[in-house]
Amino acid sequence: MSTTIKNDAVVSITYVIRDDVGEICEYRDLPVAYIHGGQSPLFPQIERVLEGCSVGHKAVVTLSAQEAFGEHDPSLTFTDTLDNVPEELRYVGAEFEAENEQGGRRQFRVTKIENGRLTVDANHPLAGKTLTYDVTVVGIRKASDEELINGQADPDLSAVQ
Repeated sequence: MSTTIKNDAVVSITYVIRDDVGEICEYRDLPVAYIHGGQSPLFPQIERVLEGCSVGHKAVVTLSAQEAFGEHDPSLTFTDTLDNVPEELRYVGAEFEAENEQGGRRQFRVTKIENGRLTVDANHPLAGKTLTYDVTVVGIRKASDEELINGQADPDLSAVQ
């Protein structure tokens, strides 16, 4: 069993993400596991801060919009009349995938309905925001050979101690 975080360790964390005014954007109190130093879903800045840490360590990492999900790109926001939109998408929060003429696919979500018009946005919901991650390490273990081959932590094998 590993006692500190290093490459090829499965690390379980809980976290809270806050925006620049302190509002909670995401909260995970059930552990999320990743393979440290691999193709982790974590931002590299967070992985660097966790390197060498042990269970119980708490870290706070603030990322600018550019470091996190990028600036909000207005060219990825579209507005149309409500009559041109299928009924099943006529609510804020509805999501759908669309394909352009070149075959590129994007995920859109409805962000506003107002005055008979509906607005969709393909930006990440946290784009354009400075974010602070409060991360707590709750488990560390050696990754199995299968996990290393797959590049993902097995969700059935807890790293929580």
